[in-house]
Amino acid sequence: EVICIGSIIGTVILLLSIPPLTSQALEPRESRTVKDSRGEALTRVKRGWVWNQFFVLEEYTGLEPLYIGKLHSDMDRGDGSIKYILSGEGAGIMFTIDDVTGDIHAIQRLDREVKAQYVLRAQALHRQTGRPLEPESEFIVKIQDINDNEPKFLDGPYHATIPEMSEIGTSVIQLTATDADDPTYGNSARVVYSILQGQPYFSVEPQTGIIRVSLADMDREVKENYSVVIQAKDMGGQLGGLAGTTTVNITLSDVNDNPPKFAQRLYQMSVPESAPVGSAVGRIRAKDRDTGINAEMNYSIIDGDGRDSFDISTDPTNQFGIITIKKRLDFESKRSYTLKIEGSNTHLDKRFAKHGPFSDTTIVHVSVEDVDEPPVFDAPAYFVEVAEDAEVGTVLKTAYARDPDVANNSIRYSIERTSDPGKYFYIDITSGALMTVRPLDREEVPWHNVTVLAMEMNNPSQIGSVSVTVKVLDVNDNPPQLAQYYEAFVCENAKAGQLIQTVTAVDPDDPLGGQHFYYSLAPEAANNPNFTLRDNQDNSAWVLTRRGGFSQRDQSIYRLPIFISDGEQPVQTSTGTLTVRVCSCDGSGGVLSCDAEAYTLPTALSRGALIAILACIFVLLAMILLMLSLRNQRKKPYLCDEEENVHENIVRYDDEGGGEEDTEAFDIAAMWNPRGTHLGRFRQDMLPEIESLSRHVPQAAVAGAGIGGGTGGVHGYVLAKLLEADHDPGAPPYDSLQTYAYEGEGSVAESLSSLQSATSNADHDYDYLSDWGPRFRKLAEMYGKNTRNFTV
Repeated sequence: EVICIGSIIGTVILLLSIPPLTSQALEPRESRTVKDSRGEALTRVKRGWVWNQFFVLEEYTGLEPLYIGKLHSDMDRGDGSIKYILSGEGAGIMFTIDDVTGDIHAIQRLDREVKAQYVLRAQALHRQTGRPLEPESEFIVKIQDINDNEPKFLDGPYHATIPEMSEIGTSVIQLTATDADDPTYGNSARVVYSILQGQPYFSVEPQTGIIRVSLADMDREVKENYSVVIQAKDMGGQLGGLAGTTTVNITLSDVNDNPPKFAQRLYQMSVPESAPVGSAVGRIRAKDRDTGINAEMNYSIIDGDGRDSFDISTDPTNQFGIITIKKRLDFESKRSYTLKIEGSNTHLDKRFAKHGPFSDTTIVHVSVEDVDEPPVFDAPAYFVEVAEDAEVGTVLKTAYARDPDVANNSIRYSIERTSDPGKYFYIDITSGALMTVRPLDREEVPWHNVTVLAMEMNNPSQIGSVSVTVKVLDVNDNPPQLAQYYEAFVCENAKAGQLIQTVTAVDPDDPLGGQHFYYSLAPEAANNPNFTLRDNQDNSAWVLTRRGGFSQRDQSIYRLPIFISDGEQPVQTSTGTLTVRVCSCDGSGGVLSCDAEAYTLPTALSRGALIAILACIFVLLAMILLMLSLRNQRKKPYLCDEEENVHENIVRYDDEGGGEEDTEAFDIAAMWNPRGTHLGRFRQDMLPEIESLSRHVPQAAVAGAGIGGGTGGVHGYVLAKLLEADHDPGAPPYDSLQTYAYEGEGSVAESLSSLQSATSNADHDYDYLSDWGPRFRKLAEMYGKNTRNFTV
C-alpha cells in the first residue's frame, strides 16, 4: 500500500507539473501590415498562444476517448470563427481535435513500448476564408509508462554443461531477462532473479542472474541431468511486480573418477591346437563407469606361463581385451596356460588420484584342445641338386614326416601329380625316398618343383605337404653348333686374304666358366685351296679367301665344312657348313649378279624384250576371257515380262524335277484362252533358250491332235502341246505335272481337280496316259497298273 500511495503521489505531482493547457501569449503582440493582391491592407499578428509537452498514461482502458489537452488562441472570441486543425504522427488515427473548442483526445489505446511519443502540429485557421491566423506550431505528446510488461528470457530454454565433482560456487551460466518497460521511470524495469526449481544443487545470484553450484561432489554416475527453473521479477521483486520464468538444462560432464573393474576374477577359455597364429582365443572387458576417453582401457599380460604363447590387444571401439595366439600351439607339448591380465585407464586425472588405483587384474585360464593334425615334415622345404646325366632310379632325397598326434599313425607318401606333369620322379610310399624315373635334361627343364604329400593311414583326410625344389646341374652333353645358316658370297675379282664371313657358334650347355669354342676347317678341307679359316679366340672365326680369280662359269657355289669344339669335358664337337656363292661385282665390291644362268641367255634378248613378251601374253588372255564372257551373255534367258500373271502352282511328282523353275514351264494365262496368241514369251529355266509351250499353236494342229477327231477344247490343246514338246529338242529332260484352272469341255479324263475327289471313292483308270506320248510315260507307269487315289 505504500507503493500504491507512492505511485499515486508521483502521478499527482506529475499532473501538477503540467502547465496550463490554455494561456495567454507570453510575448507582446506584434503587428505587421501587408497588402493583398487587391491592394487592401492586411494585418498579420504574431502567434499569441503557446503550449508545452502533453503527457498521457499508456494502456488507457476507459470507454470514452482520453482527454489529453486543449488548444486555444487568444484570437478566439468564442464565436466559432476559428477552426483548429491537427496534423502529424497519429493525427486522425490516434488523436483527434475538436475544431471549435481545440480539445485533443486519444481515440485508441496507447502503448509506450510500441511508441513512446508522438510529434504533432497544430494551426488556427479562419473558418470562412481558411486563412491561417497563426503560424503552424509543433508539440509533443509523451506516453507515460506503467508496469505492463513482465521480464522475458529471450534465449530460453538454456543448456549448460559443467564437470562432475565441481566445487561449490562454480559458475554454470549467466541469464539475462529483458523488461520492455521504461527503465528510467520507477521500478517497472528493475529485475530480480530467483530459483524456483533446482535446489539444493544450484543457486542464482538475484542481481546478476549467474547460476552457481551449491552442492559439492555431484556425481555424473549417480545423476547426469538437472532441470533448473529460474524466475525474473520486476519492481525489484516486490509484491505486485510481474515475473517471467525459464528453464536451464544442466548436464554433468564426465571426469575420470572411477577405476575399471573386471566382472570376474577368473575366466576360462579354450582353443584348438590347430588354430593359426593371430587368431582370437577370446575377449575380456574391465567395466568403467566413466565414458569417453575416461573409460579408454589398455590391457596387458603381466604374468603367467602363457606370456610367450599369447598376446592381448585392445578393441578401441568397445574397449574389449582380445586375446590372440602368438605362436603355434601343440596339445602334445602343453595342454593349458595361465595368464594374468591387467586393465588400466589410459587418461588419468590427478585431482581424483585418491579414488585410485585406476587399474584392475584378472586371471585367464586357456585350455588347448586336441585336434587330429596332418603329418608334419621334418623340414619346411627341401632343396636338391642333381646332375642331368644322373641314372634313372637315382635317389634324390628321403622325405620324413610324422604324425604329431598322440596316436602317431603310420604315414604314406605320394607326389602331387600337378607338380610333376612330366612324371620325372617317383617316391617310395613307405620310406619317402624320392627318385628319378626319367632322364633329366637341364636344357629342357632346368628346375623342378615337386610337392610331396604325407597321408595318415587311419585318416586319409589328414594330408601334409612339403615342397621339394630340384635343381638340374649342367653336364657338357651338347655339341656346339653354328649360330645360324651361313651363306656368304665372294666376288670374282676378290683378292687373296679377303674376309668373306664371320661365323659364331651356340651351345645349350651352361658351363661354370662360360662358353669357349674352337674353330677349324674339317679334316677333309684342311688343305682347301680356295678358303681358309682363322679362329679369333673370342668364340668367333673368320673365313678368308686363299686365292683370287674366282669365276662363276667355272664354279658358282663352294661348300666349306667348319669343325667346332667346346672347352669342357667331355669335349663335344660338330661340323657345320658354310655356303659360298661366287658373284659378279662392280669395282667397289657391290654385288651385281650371283646367278650363273644369266650368262647363258642370248645377248640380244634384253629386259625390255622380256617385258614386251609378257605384255602380249597378257593381252591374249584378256581377249579370250572377253570372248567367253560374250558367249555366255547370249545364252542368258530374258527376264519375264513384269506384267505377266504370277500364279503359285502345287506340283507333286515322285521324280526329281527342276525345282521351283517348273512353275514357269507353262503360261497359265494361255489356258484361260486356248486360242489366244502369246508371242514374245520365253522360258527362263532352260539353256539354250526356247519358246514357251504356251506360244501360239495353229488350229489345224490342235484339231489334228484330238482323240477321236474331236475339235477344240483343252484335250486337243494339250495333245498339240505334247506333240510339240515331244519334237522339241530344247524341252526340259524331266516330267512335270501342271494344274490348270480351266478344264475345258469333252475331256476323256473328265475333271482333274481334287475338289470333287471326296464325293466318290471310285477308282480311276489312267491307262490312257500311255497314249499321251513320252512326256506322260512316267505317270502312266505310276498310275496305270495300280489303282490308287490321284490328286493334282
